[in-house]
Amino acid sequence: MPGTPRKKATIAGPRTKKAVVKTSVAELDRMQAVIWESLDEDKAEDIVAIDLAGRASFADRMVIATGLADRQISAMATHLNEKLVEAGFKKVRLEGANGTDWVLIDAGDIIVHLFKPDSRILYGLEKMWGADLDEPSTLEE
Repeated sequence: MPGTPRKKATIAGPRTKKAVVKTSVAELDRMQAVIWESLDEDKAEDIVAIDLAGRASFADRMVIATGLADRQISAMATHLNEKLVEAGFKKVRLEGANGTDWVLIDAGDIIVHLFKPDSRILYGLEKMWGADLDEPSTLEE
């Protein structure tokens, strides 16, 4: 086989497999309650939760909310991060929290998107991941 041992090892990937730990429904509900309460306290608008279980490999749930200004969205993201860590959810990552139209909070099994109104319409995540897309459509003749 062509290639050096180093290249072959790189292609093969790591030698050990990490066990995938599935979060319980009760723990997901607790995390979602912390998220919902934090966003509600910070006056987020149109908070929506979408169940992704069995439809996406990156998360089990998605929460989408709207903030009216960059500063509000940034504050919502910061407060949410603090409250999740206080509640014991330690692996929380933020993307875009420094003044953009869209902030993503990756809390592991729940992904939170905070949008300004125009960006929320533009990206249309509710349409992309909504439950109505799972229903089979019927063709009318």
